[in-house]
Amino acid sequence: MTTIKKLWIGIGILALLSPFGLLLPRLIGAGGAWGEWTPEEVREMTGFMPEGMRRLSKAWSSPLADYTIPGQGSGMGGDGLGYLIAAVLGIVIIAAVMFLLSKLLSRKKGT
Repeated sequence: MTTIKKLWIGIGILALLSPFGLLLPRLIGAGGAWGEWTPEEVREMTGFMPEGMRRLSKAWSSPLADYTIPGQGSGMGGDGLGYLIAAVLGIVIIAAVMFLLSKLLSRKKGT
């Protein structure tokens, strides 16, 4: 088996395990997934909101907000399907960008 094939198998396994990032904290009563806090949650936990977070929180909105599949309304609860789709979508986007970047850089290097 080639190294690239092993890499894709590993990435696929990680994508399939991704729903546990939301489900496990809920099962053990730890709240939401670590690091996925809203600015208001950060303020509640720390007593203040960093200025950069406050300013940038309005500049970005997720294409799958709360991991909800458009038309489904399932959100972070339920079976984690939206979380799995977000993971696969993220992997595809990152892989495509890296592929295009490698082609661009190898073309410049070869000339």
